[in-house]
Amino acid sequence: MKVRVRIIRAIDDVDATEKYIYGHHKVLESYGITKVTSADRSWALNPHVYLILFESLEDFRVLGGGRIQLRTSNFPLPFETAIVDIDPRIVPFMDEFEDLEVAEYCGLWNSREVAGYGIGSIYLVRVGIAILPQLKLKKLFGLSSPVTLSISKSVGYEVIAGLGDNGSFYYPKEGLIATALEIKDIENLPLANPVERDYIFDLREKINFKTVESGPRGEMELQFELKIPKPMK
Repeated sequence: MKVRVRIIRAIDDVDATEKYIYGHHKVLESYGITKVTSADRSWALNPHVYLILFESLEDFRVLGGGRIQLRTSNFPLPFETAIVDIDPRIVPFMDEFEDLEVAEYCGLWNSREVAGYGIGSIYLVRVGIAILPQLKLKKLFGLSSPVTLSISKSVGYEVIAGLGDNGSFYYPKEGLIATALEIKDIENLPLANPVERDYIFDLREKINFKTVESGPRGEMELQFELKIPKPMK
């Protein structure tokens, strides 16, 4: 199986964006989640949203993805909207940032198909962190489920203990917990474990390359195209 990992600006490729949204909604529905801020598609009109796509090179299906959403006064981050009614302290916390200084990595999902080849959520997380220096951000934010919290910490996230209950909230519904996270030093990732930091730095250096990964279902050829595209005219 051959898969391309590429970055697009959401408003520049409507077809690919629609495929990403469809796949994400299907994954959420499989977990019984039908109301979640990350499922709101208004972000698709935001010129400062970039999608990381895992696409089949055989039929161009989107097999997984995530989105880097930059914050502006007109477009608050999804995690702000998600927790503002639960903890109003998020308002002064975010007010210190100017437009385009911070972003959130959200909307991550992958199909069972690619997971069977050993390409699970950790690959999406690595790629998302790898491309951040291109955006010149002060901080990256995110919300993590208990299942992905250890993965998030391994790439350099830390818990925002000053929000919620030591960083945690009931979200997206009662009984499910999400933890608010941030990366303060995007360039150096001092809190990432050495293995993940080295992998991410390697992605940053190579940008465009091919590799082969092996999993229970066999080998998968990955074609990385990690340069963030300039806006289309």
